[in-house]
Formats: sequence, structure tokens, C-alpha cells
Amino acid sequence: MPVIEAIDLAKTYVSNKKQPGIWGGIKALFSRQKTYVEAVKGITLSVEQGELVGFLGPNGAGKTTTLKMLTGILYPTSGQARVLGFRPFDRNPNMLRQISLVMGNKNQLWWDLPAWDSFVVLRELYDVDEKAFKERVDYLVEALQITDKINQQVRKLSLGERMKCELVAALLHAPKVVFLDEPTIGLDLVSQKRIRDFLLDLNRREGSTVILTSHYMQDVEEVCDRVVVIDHGALIFDGTLDSLTAAYSDSKRLRLTFENGVPAEELAFFGEIVESEEGCVVLAIPSARTAAITGEILQRFPVSDVAIEAVSVEEVVRNLFSGSAVTNVPRETLPPPV
Repeated sequence: MPVIEAIDLAKTYVSNKKQPGIWGGIKALFSRQKTYVEAVKGITLSVEQGELVGFLGPNGAGKTTTLKMLTGILYPTSGQARVLGFRPFDRNPNMLRQISLVMGNKNQLWWDLPAWDSFVVLRELYDVDEKAFKERVDYLVEALQITDKINQQVRKLSLGERMKCELVAALLHAPKVVFLDEPTIGLDLVSQKRIRDFLLDLNRREGSTVILTSHYMQDVEEVCDRVVVIDHGALIFDGTLDSLTAAYSDSKRLRLTFENGVPAEELAFFGEIVESEEGCVVLAIPSARTAAITGEILQRFPVSDVAIEAVSVEEVVRNLFSGSAVTNVPRETLPPPV
């Protein structure tokens, strides 16, 4: 049985539109014009226990709204959802004790108190045994390397230290399902890496199901086995990162280093020039013709080094969200010999 299941889950926000000025305010007293915004449009998905799933999408795509419906913060306009067998919007205590939500731009710790004091309060709220609580805190703070920080006022901690303390607070009760909304937002590279490694370790140790949204593609690439892409409220892709790249890009990157300079216009016959520096050129070429184009270039030009690279996931996702056409270089024939 899936731990998370959504069927045609949708959320529409309704607001009143008022014309500007005093006259607009007077008219609004008698007649209000409503506007409807479909934040989520009939999303259907299923997540098994222990999966690491990344939610991708541009700002306003509906990722956070979906997470809020799955955790019971928001009531859907239509559709159904089940988390651990419960309807999230019923806010059943038995479900709430088994899930957790961390939002990178929201705090659950008391600002003027040490993080440890918040941990103690949460222990009482979740009714965690004192011995289990101590063992749990010891593991979490050591894994996140904040042993010397939990007795400082939260307000005096750096952003990265606060976020690690937020993770400890969210995981004290050993939830089976963890929802993370931008957990590394604004953090430095070291802190981002520490949190990614921690999430992988948590999944290995406890089999926790993790749903992660992030604008940092490296978070998703390193942590998640599966990605769900949401755009304009609709689910447009659900699969692995490799299958995402295969679905939205049929090109390769051919990185060439030359012994002597080669005119760019000569290489333009073979594909789109993505990068060009002195002695080094990167071409976008069709995947199906990689071998033929590479062989022809090696025969014609003084190449000292060659590398064939897949299009990065970040580039694929960026093109997908911007509406840019996937890089294709349709060449029916190679250029004539020079």
C-alpha cells in the first residue's frame, strides 16, 4: 500500500477583485468580482515507503500548495489524498505523529530560546519517551554537526545552523514521511552538502519516505531517486532523472580541445556552438549521430582531446520551464570535405 496517494488533487484559490480608488471601493460594497486561480490542477501520484522523491517546478508551479494539501494544512478544492492511510485534511493525531514538514522560509523554533528548549517542548507534544528522546537528539545533532549549537539562542545562530536545528526539531519523533520544502534555501555549499548527506543517511537507517522541493538541482540529483515535475499546477513528468533527460533532450555535448585554433564557422556545420574559448569548443549535437559527427571531426581537425557529455539535468529543466525548444541539431548530411 502506498504511503502517499493523490488522485485528481486540485486547489483553486478564490479572491475578490476590487477596482482602484474610492469609487472602486464603493462598487465593491454592492457587487464583487471574483477571480479564480488554479494553483494545483488534478495531480495524481503514488509514493511507496522509503522513496526519495524530488518535486521540481518554477516559482508558483504549485509545489508548496501540493505539500500543504498532503500534510493537511490546506483543504483541496477537489480530489482525494491519503497519507499513511489517513485523509490529511482530517488532521488525525495518529497521522500527525508519523509525518513532518520542514519549510525553509518558516520557523518552528522559539526565536529567543535555545533550540534545546524547543526540543524539550516538542518531546512533550509528541509524547516521546525520555530515553528515546535523548538517543534521538544525540544522533541528529551529531549527524548534522551542531552539538555545540543547540544551547545557544536561535536568533544568534547562522542560517545554516538554524536550518539544521529545524531539521532536528522536525525529526525528533522519528516520522515515517518527511516533507521538505526548500530546506537548503540560502545556505552555503558546505551546509547544503551536509544536509543532503544527512537525508541520505536518514533514509538508509530508517527507511523514511522523503518528499523534497528545491530550486537547487544538486539537492535533487544527489538525494532523489525519482522526480515529479509540476508546471502551472499540472503534473507533467514523473520518473527518474535519466528518463527526464531522455524525454526532454535528444542531444549530447561534444567538448573538443584543438592543437591549433579552428575557425568556429567550420565547426558550426556539425552542431550548435554552446561554448567557445581559445582552443576549446563545446558543440550540441544530436544523440543519434554522436559517433558519426565525432568521427568526422577527428578526421578533419587537429583534435588533442575529446569528451562526450550528456546535457545537464539543470539545463533540461531550465529549458522545460522557460518554454525553450530542446536543443536539436537536425543535420541530414555532414558538411562536404574541405
